[in-house]
Amino acid sequence: MTHEEVIRYFMTIPEAVQLVIQAGAMATGGEIFILDMGEPVKILNLAKDLIRLSGFEPDIDIPIEITGLRPGEKLFEELLMDEEGISSTKHHKIFIGKPIFTDYRLLLKYLDSANELIQNGSDEDIREFVKTMVPNYCDTKSTSSM
Repeated sequence: MTHEEVIRYFMTIPEAVQLVIQAGAMATGGEIFILDMGEPVKILNLAKDLIRLSGFEPDIDIPIEITGLRPGEKLFEELLMDEEGISSTKHHKIFIGKPIFTDYRLLLKYLDSANELIQNGSDEDIREFVKTMVPNYCDTKSTSSM
């Protein structure tokens, strides 16, 4: 595994299918549905439980090797950023997220600028542009040297 502190959300396939179908029935167009997936699970604990359920002992019969986070991999998943907010629906496990960015014309202008930078700009120009376009963007290249 990549890191001992990684946590992820899980749900069964039948639960996911049921929630997706119900969200689809609620849709009126353009909503971003967020499904309540319960509490996140620490992957290390999941790995140990699976080893035990298979009749073995973790780190004795089957070693758990930590390889390190991959570029861009997060320790935890953010289902929604704080500034986005959510509203409830008639289903207690389905919510609607409010996107931060809603101006379509401005988005097209940003995409044109991004395309121009991709064609003619430097890597640093592109990073700076992304920082202005996405306020909570974290540049791993510049933070990894700190």
